[in-house]
Amino acid sequence: MEHHKLIIIGSGPAGYTAALYAARANLNPLLFEGFFSGPAGGQLMTTTDVENYPGFPDGILGPEMMDAFRKQCARFGTELLRQDVESVDLSKRPFTVNTKKNSYLADALIITTGATAKRLEIDGAGEEGFWQKGVTACAICDGAMPIFREKDLYVIGGGDSAVEEAIFLTKYGRKVFMVHRRDDLRASKIMGERALNHPKIEILWNSVIKKIEGDKVVGSVLIENVKSGAQEKREAAGVFFAIGHKPNTGFLDGQLAQDKQGYLVVKPGTSYTSVEGVFAGGDVQDPVYRQAVTAAGSGCMAAIDAERWLGEKGHI
Repeated sequence: MEHHKLIIIGSGPAGYTAALYAARANLNPLLFEGFFSGPAGGQLMTTTDVENYPGFPDGILGPEMMDAFRKQCARFGTELLRQDVESVDLSKRPFTVNTKKNSYLADALIITTGATAKRLEIDGAGEEGFWQKGVTACAICDGAMPIFREKDLYVIGGGDSAVEEAIFLTKYGRKVFMVHRRDDLRASKIMGERALNHPKIEILWNSVIKKIEGDKVVGSVLIENVKSGAQEKREAAGVFFAIGHKPNTGFLDGQLAQDKQGYLVVKPGTSYTSVEGVFAGGDVQDPVYRQAVTAAGSGCMAAIDAERWLGEKGHI
């Protein structure tokens, strides 16, 4: 089996940044970008304009940004493999990383596999419909886009995250409608009160979105009341899923500590996980911010932590 000082599992801003720092530290990292599990480059590969990453005053396309990240870490010697990691063995060092074709040994691991936004199967919301054409799962990432300004926007969900997204969108939209299939919010009391008392937020109780329509971008939604069955077509410019994220940790088979939502637990202020020699960065360990810039920062932390740990253990 090939033996590497450092293997990074996952790409995106966190994985590529970790690889960049590790490669410049002469660790010769091997990075598994993924294949069937999702596009190499992570969620930004399905994003159009990225306007909130520092250094790009005119914005940049998500795939273009990830291509630049990828080229930069490759320039310094990162070995990139577009393969999925199916399992790992963290019971002993060196760790074993298994793909469908081969197994690899690693003195240290960095996990940057991200988290996938939960989405509902709504007619018109998928890739063949209006996904990233007015349908999104990140208000903070996309809410300031011109297509949403002074328009009616719809947030699906009833928890704290949905309220936070709705309040954020009031800065840009004419009116924000929270679509919730129950008759009370799952959000905490204080967050619920903020939504109920906000002049630009209206909650559509016992309701779901059945269909999303438009021309090139979202133009309308079909709302159905789950109790009466009554349907109403409404003008809309954007639909925002706010029903949570699922961290991509299945391949770990529970070998690392996770919180109740499934995110990897790291030692505060570091990237250290519950297993010595395994580090985590990006959305897989971040239930709060989930931004490209914070993912990149945590990828940098993971590489520096891994380098220092490898040095302490005499591997470099």
